Amino acid sequence: MEETCELPDGKLILRTLAMPADTNANGDIFGGWIMSQMDIAGGILSKEVSGTRTVTIAVESMKFIRPVKVGDVVSCYGTVERIGNTSITLQLEVWVEPVLRHEDSKCPYFKVTEAAFTYVAIDHQGNKTPIVKRGC
Repeated sequence: MEETCELPDGKLILRTLAMPADTNANGDIFGGWIMSQMDIAGGILSKEVSGTRTVTIAVESMKFIRPVKVGDVVSCYGTVERIGNTSITLQLEVWVEPVLRHEDSKCPYFKVTEAAFTYVAIDHQGNKTPIVKRGC
């Protein structure tokens, strides 16, 4: 049976390299580092959509699917799931291209995690502010 390659959902927001300093005790890339890359990517997209400062208020349904190894190219993709009066919920995915290792798969990349991140728009005093810019 022919293998089909899945494609990332959304816009490419962030691309980086998994480095040795980002490993956990097992030698894999630390889940907290992956989550921080997702939060950076989500912060970028939420600011683009809202046109203002945003802060993270929630992360839901985070699940890790496969480990990330040193040398993997890590890419964060995002889509706008919901825009409220002051908040934005994004669906974020992390995909990996295993540049320095060989996978049995014919696909050049694979999804390693996904989660819903929610951000709130704030003004210069740190108070919630309505979202007026609706660009995506």
